[in-house]
Amino acid sequence: MGNDEGSISVEVRDYLLLIGLNRPEKYNGFTPTMSAELVSAYTRLDEDDDLRVGVLFGHGNHFTAGLDLPKWTERMERNTRPKSQENPKVDPFGFGRSSRKPIVTAVHGITYTFGIEVALAGDIIIAAEDCRFSQLEPARGIHATGGATFRFVERGGWGNAMYHLLTCDEFDANEALRVGIVQEVVPVGQQLERAIEIAQRISEMAPLAIQETKASARRWLHEGSDACIDALAPTQSRLMATEDAKEGVTSFVERRSAEFKGR
Repeated sequence: MGNDEGSISVEVRDYLLLIGLNRPEKYNGFTPTMSAELVSAYTRLDEDDDLRVGVLFGHGNHFTAGLDLPKWTERMERNTRPKSQENPKVDPFGFGRSSRKPIVTAVHGITYTFGIEVALAGDIIIAAEDCRFSQLEPARGIHATGGATFRFVERGGWGNAMYHLLTCDEFDANEALRVGIVQEVVPVGQQLERAIEIAQRISEMAPLAIQETKASARRWLHEGSDACIDALAPTQSRLMATEDAKEGVTSFVERRSAEFKGR
């Protein structure tokens, strides 16, 4: 235990919650201790009305080498992951209760297995030019269980997903951009700054409207277009009754930037 288990750093910056994987001496190899702390950080983001956007990043020279497998073997053998509906906290993988608020992830250096999956469970990914991606679980006799088997398909298409999931190859940031699993590639050292910049822009929008936009997109993914369409008008009606909607109209008339309160 102790320092060898790593930790998750949290920092509030304006409306943002910066969440850092903090075990740099082990390439941020992810441990059960870090997992519990990451769940707590995501739950805090979701429940604190003063926080509007999360930014996930890795301390040190790499985002993460993935799960520290020896520390997870016993749990995997026991199949102890709780069913999604039984977990009252936010799941960073987006199973069951997911974050209502947007999450921008900054990745750099080694970004393996868990690193790809937790990033794909968020909303926007900014990659440094030195990124090295790999979803190499089958090379270890297991398969990805954090969402890559379907989120890679969602974002990259079947052929691109199978190309990388089945070969367990290592690919770079430009290939990740080509297949659509990252949204921007930036010079090394600028990935966190750029992620924060995007998160801050999102935080200037009406928080409830941002959350409903994300919810609508997820509804389409999980329930289909009919459910998504059916919810559009009722959701818009609720938003129109908020103070933020009134501020949006007023700021438009007065030709000024809106100041949203999230209510």
